[in-house]
Amino acid sequence: MGRNNERNIKKHNDKLHKAQAKAKQAEISRKEKLKEIMKKFNESKNEEE
Repeated sequence: MGRNNERNIKKHNDKLHKAQAKAKQAEISRKEKLKEIMKKFNESKNEEE
C-alpha cells in the first residue's frame, strides 16, 4: 500500500487549497484596507487645501 493513495492526496489537496484560499483572502482584505486608508488620506488632504 503506497502513501500516495486517493484519500491522502485528497487530504493534502484540501489542506493546500484551504491555505491558498486563506492567503488570497488575506491579500484581498489588505488591499481593501489600503483603499480605505488612501480614501481617508485623500479626503483629509482635500480638506486642508
